[in-house]
Amino acid sequence: MDPARLERHSPDEWHIPPSGNMRVPAILYAPEDLILGMDDKVYEQLVNVTTLPGIVKAAYAMPDAHWGYGFPIGGVAAFDADAGGVVSAGGVGFDISCGVRTLTTGLQRKDIDAVKVHLADTLFARIPAGLGSTGILRLNAQEMNDMLKGGAHWAVNRGFGEMADLERTEEHGHMQGALPSAVSHQAKQRQRDEMGTLGSGNHYLEVQVVSELYAADAAAAYGLHLDDVVVSIHCGSRGLGHQIGTDYLKLMAVAAADFGIHLPDRELACAPLKSPLGQDYLGAMRAGINCALANRQILTHLTRQVFAAILPDARLRVLYDVSHNTCKEETHAIDGKPQRLFVHRKGATRAFGPGHKDLPAEFAQVGQPVLIGGSMGTCSYALAGLPTSEPQSFASACHGAGRAMSRHAATRRWNGRQTIDELAARGILIRCVSQRGVAEEAPGAYKDVSVVVDAAEKSGLARKVARLEPLICIKG
Repeated sequence: MDPARLERHSPDEWHIPPSGNMRVPAILYAPEDLILGMDDKVYEQLVNVTTLPGIVKAAYAMPDAHWGYGFPIGGVAAFDADAGGVVSAGGVGFDISCGVRTLTTGLQRKDIDAVKVHLADTLFARIPAGLGSTGILRLNAQEMNDMLKGGAHWAVNRGFGEMADLERTEEHGHMQGALPSAVSHQAKQRQRDEMGTLGSGNHYLEVQVVSELYAADAAAAYGLHLDDVVVSIHCGSRGLGHQIGTDYLKLMAVAAADFGIHLPDRELACAPLKSPLGQDYLGAMRAGINCALANRQILTHLTRQVFAAILPDARLRVLYDVSHNTCKEETHAIDGKPQRLFVHRKGATRAFGPGHKDLPAEFAQVGQPVLIGGSMGTCSYALAGLPTSEPQSFASACHGAGRAMSRHAATRRWNGRQTIDELAARGILIRCVSQRGVAEEAPGAYKDVSVVVDAAEKSGLARKVARLEPLICIKG
């Protein structure tokens, strides 16, 4: 992207002023090097988002922004239902409620050195991963509906975890307003055997070590210390979420003209929030959120079983579970007045600052944990939400490194076996169903996550708390 097309307001803040059909400005948070590396499609897609009815304040792009379906990945936009605002399936994405759950273990790196290979092999054997992978459950119609209503609560009640897990989970593990009846039979069928599975692509389960601390107060509140071993789980709503996205994008695209909505891009298909179609999508999307929360809860249970068998002194506790593909109804200050808005975060993480009413008491003084996944073989980060994130981006931050090249381009450049061997030489054990999948997810296919995180901090979106280095990575 050419920075000359943007107005620079600070070293890491760039604006696209309203013109043509734009209803609000577009704002990008990134240093110039990341702006130069962004595809021109990010500019185009962000401008398109600003033309949607009922959009409030601005459309935002996070430092890891890249081209997506309709909305850019790393895009944030909020809509006012009372002003004709819309909900867009493309603004949530196909992997509804994809997110990261991080677990502390009570172990230090030295505690796992002797069993590292055994731990990697056992996790790979016990954690279902890969395209079309199936889990330990087979849900009938009633169980499916109960899961879609109950989320992680349903999973805990089935014996997959502890009630304490829910206090450290976004929405306390249960997204209200879910409508299983708005989810198609095909979506439910795709998910019937997939609960408790990682899937493929950029999803993973990673054993990590805390290699650096930046904020002592937040690290203490989060229970993080140097050399601590943690586990991070990155996955979402699997086939069900993808089918919900597919179903409603088609319905919204067909209905747009009837609603009087001009779509600059068919992929921006949307419906008024107050329309029956908009309400149906919200209900189905919330069911997808519950599916993802239940999925990560079951994976937590499986991970605990593996650690209990190999490292019985381990105590795996949820640090936090937060999603980055959602639309949430939230209260935000607009011109100094609180307003209920529907905030789309697509490849962007919620980042509530200190004192927010939805935070667990132990995080009230330091802000919400913001969990940022790196690419395979590179570090990840735990950040904390800041008070400045609210006015800057509707309390949102980045979600990862962001792709720098397509998966197809990555497979032309890297060899899966070679990548595995190179990472093993650095002490990082990769266990993956597909060597092609490893090539697609090679570290070089992504932006530098440290640069992305530094930009988020400089922009006031979140502050760095801890750097997490990979030891074991389980992938599809």
